[in-house]
Amino acid sequence: MSGTRLVAVDGPSGSGKSTLAGPLADRLRAPLVPIDDFVSWNDFAGWWPRFEAQVLEPLLTGHDAVYQQRDWKGDEFGDRLGPWRRVPASPVVVIEGVTSSRRAVADRLACSVWVEAPAAVRLERGLARDGEDHREVWQKWMVEEAVFFERDGTRSRADFTTSGGADASS
Repeated sequence: MSGTRLVAVDGPSGSGKSTLAGPLADRLRAPLVPIDDFVSWNDFAGWWPRFEAQVLEPLLTGHDAVYQQRDWKGDEFGDRLGPWRRVPASPVVVIEGVTSSRRAVADRLACSVWVEAPAAVRLERGLARDGEDHREVWQKWMVEEAVFFERDGTRSRADFTTSGGADASS
């Protein structure tokens, strides 16, 4: 290992992960890798092997990570990839997003933070960002998240748990 410390900010969508992770990465002077660069509405968890190969393995061996970001703007409901991104090797890297502290990476994390907020608040935030026409997609996604997190035991492994609050934006 290179000495890279991975900090994961995880929790359900709309809980406030991004709101916490950005300032945390700034404070730590660490690059931030958003899981949104990998996940898609069509693929809740199957993108992980690409994340493992293109982000985790290089960073944990002291190399830059180079990966293609999801093309949310040009292909919101598909899986098309967009521009390439380079994340420099660094003593600390923050990974942020749904399932970022899943069991498959837990033993390689220096720290994991679980961010939570009430389901109704999370749905409201999602619809405020994505529009009312995304309600069914969000509701389906929230069920997938709950099932994944329960099976994976994600929250129970967190080093820290915090509230994204009812009025925090995400």
